[in-house]
Amino acid sequence: MFRLRYLTAGESHGRGLSGIIEGIPANLPLTPEYVDRQLSRRQSGFGRGGRMKIESDRVEFVSGIRWGLTIGSPIALYIENRDWENWQSGMSALSEDKGAVPPVTRPRPGHADLPGAKKYRQDDIRNILERSSARETAMRVAVGSVARRFLEELGITVGGFVTAIGGAAMRIEPSALMAEDLKRLSSDAEASDVRCPDDVAAARMREAIEKAMTEGYSLGGTFIVYAEGLPVGLGSHIQWDRRLDSRLAHAFMGIQAIKGVEIGDGFGLADKPGSEVMDEIFPAPGSSRTGSVLRKTNHAGGIEGGMTNGMPVVVRAAMKPIPTQRKPLRSVDTVSGEPFEAAYERSDVCAVPAASVIGEAVMSLVIADAFLEKFGGDSMEETRRNYEGYLENM
Repeated sequence: MFRLRYLTAGESHGRGLSGIIEGIPANLPLTPEYVDRQLSRRQSGFGRGGRMKIESDRVEFVSGIRWGLTIGSPIALYIENRDWENWQSGMSALSEDKGAVPPVTRPRPGHADLPGAKKYRQDDIRNILERSSARETAMRVAVGSVARRFLEELGITVGGFVTAIGGAAMRIEPSALMAEDLKRLSSDAEASDVRCPDDVAAARMREAIEKAMTEGYSLGGTFIVYAEGLPVGLGSHIQWDRRLDSRLAHAFMGIQAIKGVEIGDGFGLADKPGSEVMDEIFPAPGSSRTGSVLRKTNHAGGIEGGMTNGMPVVVRAAMKPIPTQRKPLRSVDTVSGEPFEAAYERSDVCAVPAASVIGEAVMSLVIADAFLEKFGGDSMEETRRNYEGYLENM
């Protein structure tokens, strides 16, 4: 079903992260600097941990790019882990290096540690936590940046911003936000170290993070990601797995620590009568991208019946607090069975700002896949021609 496919590989303290993305048409302009800018955005944010002081992520194109243009073949990417210098024996592939670092046997509540160790029959939890770590999302942002660059060529914008951290929240009604509002809020968020466009709410978020730093716990929150400039008709109502909202929920829930996703007004729709939450349709002759109609609200978040309706696609996601606590929670040693405090791994206090950037990456991947599913094309010229023909027929 998918026109765009991608995979990532690598461990948190391994040699590096690898990724491959297949399905991007030929002749798309793409540079390492473009991807590096998105990687830098992921690494920023108040509340990040010590790892961000070590790493300065840079992408290397291994294949699929020649002289600044995609060539239609799979694009392979690589990001070096600078912390590998300290872990060459501890994460070695050689059997003679076994035991270079002590095993981890005290699982953290809320992490993949315990179920992963049991599932894969591992006595050393490090074999689980290295891959389940959110370090993997650096490569997801990298491959998502390729999809984002593709969408930009077709007039589609992806952005996002943080709406709440640790109970400190900005007041916002997603259904009232039109494309220009979303772009303005996303632009304003770039100047904030918590990626929140509301200065008052941002100050409260920083205070909450500072308190968490002092007292040794972590914080979660919520963020919004949107895509605007989309035509009517991406996705389908024909089968459950072709519905665009289903695909978006799947992708967002695949981000580490995300525990809730809503499209548009989401759960808020359940408490109101239908007369208040349907986006009424008005004539707008000549607006081919939206089907020659307009909407004055966006309760549906740009998706009706599993398909785009021409309004911005708006997703809000909820991130739980990171499981690792500086003041460890109670756990059990998986080898001795004795009660212990959970192991501490260097971690963030709050990664919600970074999660919003990762959300932009997965939004880009899903939308690009749906776009290519609809319009195809082995070159950018062919994809653009197919798209423009569709708009003319609309």
